[in-house]
Amino acid sequence: MRRRSFDVFGCCDKMGVILGSIIGLLITFLICIVRLFLVLRNNAEYKPGKKGAVSVLVVAGSGGHTTEILRLMESLSRSYSPRHYVIADTDKMSEDKIRTLENSQKEKGTTRQFTIQRIPRSREVQQSWSSSVLTTLYSLLYSVPLVFKLKPDLVLCNGPGTCVPLCASALLLGILGIKKVLIIYVESICRVETLSLSGKLLYHLSDYFFVQWSTLKEKYPKSTYLGRII
Repeated sequence: MRRRSFDVFGCCDKMGVILGSIIGLLITFLICIVRLFLVLRNNAEYKPGKKGAVSVLVVAGSGGHTTEILRLMESLSRSYSPRHYVIADTDKMSEDKIRTLENSQKEKGTTRQFTIQRIPRSREVQQSWSSSVLTTLYSLLYSVPLVFKLKPDLVLCNGPGTCVPLCASALLLGILGIKKVLIIYVESICRVETLSLSGKLLYHLSDYFFVQWSTLKEKYPKSTYLGRII
């Protein structure tokens, strides 16, 4: 009888620990949701650059994504410095394009600080969605410490899959109360009627979401349409 009573009390203790853990996780989850809501809601009050230069984290995808984002970077003033370019570790071409752009700015007498960082690619072309989840989580492991180290004022991206874990890391900075980071998303000029997968994921999480076709503005009213930007 005594042993049975001991087993019952032991079982109750285990159930109490499990229940307490579940409640703790739910409370933590709710706090994170509230913090995320506050971070996204207060974007209009945050204006980087009031006290000087604006640190920019630029997500450069391979091929056309890199070409478009570099055209956009070329039009920005020297106030947007330092520039931290992030590319996928399997990207063999973007680094040369970035260095060519930055060196051309030096020749014009516009000196800017810049760095080039690499993280694992979150999704390869034609990779299955199921395996993309795992590779994105793996990329997130590298994105979080990188973003926490750089602490940029804003993240600028235009659709490559690599931008998803980087933007998630930037949001985490705000959720933890370390720093508010603006997320500016510019959808690729190639997207005429539908958003890219990255665009769909970041549509509600970005502070400013730009599209380059009026048809997208009609479907996604939160977006901003200014005509062709790139």
